[in-house]
Amino acid sequence: MSNDAGVAVLEVGGSHVTAAVVVPGSWQVEALRRTPLDSRTSAEEIVAQLGRAASQLPLDHGLALALPGPFDYETGIAWYRGVEKFDSLYGHDLGKSLRDLLDLDRVVFVNDAEAFAVGEWTAGTLRGLDRCAGVTIGTGIGTAFLLNGRVVRTGDTVPPGGELYRTTYRGKPLEDWISARAILAAYGEAPGVKEVADAARAGDTRAHQVLLDAFTVLAEALTPWLDRFGATRVVLGGSISGAFDLVQQLFDFDVTVTQDTEHAAIIGAAARAID
Repeated sequence: MSNDAGVAVLEVGGSHVTAAVVVPGSWQVEALRRTPLDSRTSAEEIVAQLGRAASQLPLDHGLALALPGPFDYETGIAWYRGVEKFDSLYGHDLGKSLRDLLDLDRVVFVNDAEAFAVGEWTAGTLRGLDRCAGVTIGTGIGTAFLLNGRVVRTGDTVPPGGELYRTTYRGKPLEDWISARAILAAYGEAPGVKEVADAARAGDTRAHQVLLDAFTVLAEALTPWLDRFGATRVVLGGSISGAFDLVQQLFDFDVTVTQDTEHAAIIGAAARAID
């Protein structure tokens, strides 16, 4: 993908798609437009929604997409199942569908957590660091360990595939402890984690304890891998990172919170596309 023009990017979530153009070098994000996305509809309609979002962008140099797994980012085939979003895409060649629909030669797919971390390394709080990591916390846990801006997925210094969510804590999957689902299950009635955090700030001690418990697990699960990898800084992103002010005392390593997960992922997807 050419680096002498803006890079067209879609940042895809379970309920939205954000279309933008990234200018390499300055890494300015332009023409940003966020629209709702129905991820529970048919495969054909999901492709059509993505196509409509992409068609707003200049596509002369192709398209980059940051999106969650399970997904084969090399082949462009989706493997979503039982995650309550994009299930109709299971086994679907999304790359071919988008190339055909938009008449493109090249579509690049990037894991959203990796795109976030690379974006923070390219133009954010991880800029220029030799060894660092990005962690997104929302419906699940996403991680990326970076060595000089390159994602490390293999070896004994990172979790399997570089993905912390594949590990367990006290015999249970990590996301049973730290995720939106886990936090809401522990707290009880609340529309979302933001409301739990707001309640904690307003003096609800039970809400605060639920968040402390969840983030304690994250800190304990993450620390050994940071030590093995030699990461000097971690940046947190995702919707649940907004509760960091309530739990920051739990972390004894250099950790910060992104200013904007979505922008970072868009920049990271563009950086990967021209790499």
